[in-house]
Amino acid sequence: MRQIVLDTETTGLSPLQGHRIIEIGCIELINRRRTGREYHRFVNPERDIDEGAERVHGISRAELEGHPRFAEIADELLEFIRGAELVIHNADFDVGFLEHELNLMKHLQPLISHHARVLDTLTLAREMHPGQRNSLDALCKRYEVDSSRRDVHGALIDADLLANVYLAMTGGQTALLLEPEPEPVSRGESLHAVALRSDLNLVVVRASGEEILAHQAFLKRIQEAGGCLWRE
Repeated sequence: MRQIVLDTETTGLSPLQGHRIIEIGCIELINRRRTGREYHRFVNPERDIDEGAERVHGISRAELEGHPRFAEIADELLEFIRGAELVIHNADFDVGFLEHELNLMKHLQPLISHHARVLDTLTLAREMHPGQRNSLDALCKRYEVDSSRRDVHGALIDADLLANVYLAMTGGQTALLLEPEPEPVSRGESLHAVALRSDLNLVVVRASGEEILAHQAFLKRIQEAGGCLWRE
């Protein structure tokens, strides 16, 4: 399964007010493992940036003058996300801005659903942690994801944090770093040696019926949110 963790930074809060994308950051996961492929672009919005937005991400209009316009990078972005599942925190915000940009350039397929599926981790977090704070900062604290280098918001920085949080939320750590697959153990070697030991007094604690039902309910939530490997 190919997933793209995506985040954007913008000139303000709403495309309905004419605000534009200024930064896009994407990180590729395949079968819940980072591949090392990333997509990162700063974008010239051709308009001023709200003071409040600039305080959040620290990017000024002057810094963006030499960067391409969205229409110039749209094809390479869409190619990067094509056929994947986009993992986005508060997806309505980012998808709304992406579709606004595609509409402005009169793209023939302006809906993100034409190019990729979307999984909203904010919706998933609210289902898993009802009544609690579920911002990206709150989730980093809850799942012990180190966000100390995040002095300001940044699309690639936030996509990186969200990738860590998403993996923790949906089943725990599975290779956040690029690392080789472990070497298989030859038949008859160490695994067999462990099985022959007679001095171990292992206690097996089996799940109760209530715990099994809770586990199945959790897997169902993951399935409904976009796919569950344990049920494939």
